[in-house]
Amino acid sequence: MSPLDAIRRQHEDLTAIRRDLHAHPEIGMNEHRTAEMVARKLEEWGIEVHRGVGGTGVVGVLRSGNGPGAIGLRADMDALPIAETTGLPYASGNAGLMHACGHDGHTTMLLGAARYLAETRAFNGTVNFIFQPGEEGAGGALAMLEDKLFERFPCEQVFGIHNRPGMKVGTYAISPGPSSAGGAFFDIAVTGRGAHGARPEESIDPVLVACHIGTALQSLISRNLSPWKAAVLSVTKIEGGAAYNVIPGGATLAGTARAMQRETLEMLEQGITRIAANVAGAFGASASTDFRVIFAPLINDAAAGQAFADAAADLVGEDAVDRAKPPGMGSEDFSFMMEKVPGAYLNVGNGDSAALHNAKYDFNDETIPYGAALFARLAERQLGRGT
Repeated sequence: MSPLDAIRRQHEDLTAIRRDLHAHPEIGMNEHRTAEMVARKLEEWGIEVHRGVGGTGVVGVLRSGNGPGAIGLRADMDALPIAETTGLPYASGNAGLMHACGHDGHTTMLLGAARYLAETRAFNGTVNFIFQPGEEGAGGALAMLEDKLFERFPCEQVFGIHNRPGMKVGTYAISPGPSSAGGAFFDIAVTGRGAHGARPEESIDPVLVACHIGTALQSLISRNLSPWKAAVLSVTKIEGGAAYNVIPGGATLAGTARAMQRETLEMLEQGITRIAANVAGAFGASASTDFRVIFAPLINDAAAGQAFADAAADLVGEDAVDRAKPPGMGSEDFSFMMEKVPGAYLNVGNGDSAALHNAKYDFNDETIPYGAALFARLAERQLGRGT
């Protein structure tokens, strides 16, 4: 029996787990209930459990046979600060929080794979089930790495999945090489001189300076970067002043920069810092920049990516696997783990659902067996069968 057929027999139980997680969302690095539920399920299935890895992370370790090989299978657990409007019977019970990105589904799919592999043990080596906190910009992957994730749980390769709305259930897609952009947040603090709104000549207007900085920053992509190198720079917030008739003493800009290469992010950091300081200086003001890389570029390893796609084709046939998905400018902090260990990241179809990070989004439970079976089949292929 294939993993897909076997896990379909668990579908009702897995759906109940997923909907329970959906009803009890927790923000990044505070997934205490979620982590404990994951740990209890793993223990129930006879899997060695390690709690508190990188804060609220959980790692389950399953060994079979005497093979020396080891792989990591990773899912994210955190929710988003969004008020849910789905009206579902299992909608979020935590005000202002919801699973609007499907991490409840990712966690459930990895639990389904863990249960199946614990029952069948049709592999020869070690599978590390990595349940990560804080993916949504909270630094969860780095926290687990700082807690010596791969020193404590060595892996030769690591693999992750993300659902994709608008892609048919039962299909998979993976990008060769670069898959998701690295992402940084930046804040620029402009210091000028305040004055009465009727006497601007007595001021150094930081709001005016901030507007000029925002305009000048757009030249970084169009005039400093090769058109063959993808990048995005967006100023998403400008704040300054609190009254109609007062020119404030300071203003701030904030935004995001994204790129497919680390060196491009470094160029953007240098450029943002230089432009902000020099434009401000031209007006007699000053500006300081804080630039923080939140996500590394996610680049699929060639061998790991092929192995992931081959495992998917085993389950659903080659026609249902897109091996040439274009990369996207969204970001994913699993990239930090993949900088340490070769790995791959794949999309699984979520059907005709609302978009990610949307108040009406809901993970499609019909997707659960496809993600769980893929993780399981991958482990069997990569580690071989025990003797």
